[in-house]
Amino acid sequence: MHNFRELKVWQRSMEVAKAVYETTAKFPANERYGLTSQINRSAVSIPSNIAEGAGRNSDKEFIQFLSIALGSAFELETQLILAKSFGLINIDQFDLLQNQLEQIQKMINSFKIVVQKNLKSNI
Repeated sequence: MHNFRELKVWQRSMEVAKAVYETTAKFPANERYGLTSQINRSAVSIPSNIAEGAGRNSDKEFIQFLSIALGSAFELETQLILAKSFGLINIDQFDLLQNQLEQIQKMINSFKIVVQKNLKSNI
C-alpha cells in the first residue's frame, strides 16, 4: 500500500483537476451537462484512480488503476481539444492545460514502469 498524498503524480494531477474546474466554470451554462461535466469527470478521475490504486493491497492492482488514470488523462486531453475547437477555451488556456497533462501522462507512465519493476523483483 502506498500513501497517495505523498505521490508527486497525485499532487500534480490534483493541481490539474483544480485548474480544469476553474477553466470549465467559465463555460456557457448550456454546456453544464455536456462537455463541462465530461471534462470535470475526466479531470477528477486521474487523481482519484491514483489514490484508489495506492490503497489497494497489491502492486498488480495499483498498476491497473494507474492505467485507468492514464486513460483518463488522454480522455481529458481529447475533451480539451474539443473545447478549444468549439471556442470554449483560448489557445493560451489550452496550451497551459495541455502541457500540464503531458507531464502527468509521462509521470503516470514512468511511475507505472517503476511499480511493474518492483512487482517483478518481488516474484
